[in-house]
Amino acid sequence: MRKLKLDELNRVSVTEFKKQNKIPLIVVLENIRSLNNVGTIFRTCDAFNVQRICLVGITAKPPHREIQKTALGATESVEWKYYSNSKEVILSLKKEGYQIFSVEQAQGATLLDEFHKFDCKKIAIVFGNEVNGVEQTTIDMSDGCLEIPQFGTKHSLNVSVCAGIVVWECFNKLK
Repeated sequence: MRKLKLDELNRVSVTEFKKQNKIPLIVVLENIRSLNNVGTIFRTCDAFNVQRICLVGITAKPPHREIQKTALGATESVEWKYYSNSKEVILSLKKEGYQIFSVEQAQGATLLDEFHKFDCKKIAIVFGNEVNGVEQTTIDMSDGCLEIPQFGTKHSLNVSVCAGIVVWECFNKLK
């Protein structure tokens, strides 16, 4: 084995990326405090060809140098839109035909590895604040909750790590 050089990675340009067919997945970031987390999630969404990111509430918007540190230009390739509140984005996405799933430890949540509702055509996944998680009002408007099985003592993951796991799972089932 030999590590590939950058010019061997066959990366597409931003223009080519924008023209590619995307997986029918929208990522909703609800009140994310850390600009580094926002940037990392942009980069993950670029890697897995996500349709769009919806930034909600206190979640910072590009352009911002702290987001760029981890996004590495993904704010230019991934489509995004800002909403002042979650109700607005959820109603809009439902009108577009998306099923909404909040990622949260909640009563009746479906474990991610047992989630088989990927037969629906369009999915939006909501990730919540680093301390308080997804707002209860958002959960109430969601079609369901997804939970990542965890076996350690902490029972929490950094939101950008959580997004990476969930987006990867969605990518594998929706592509």
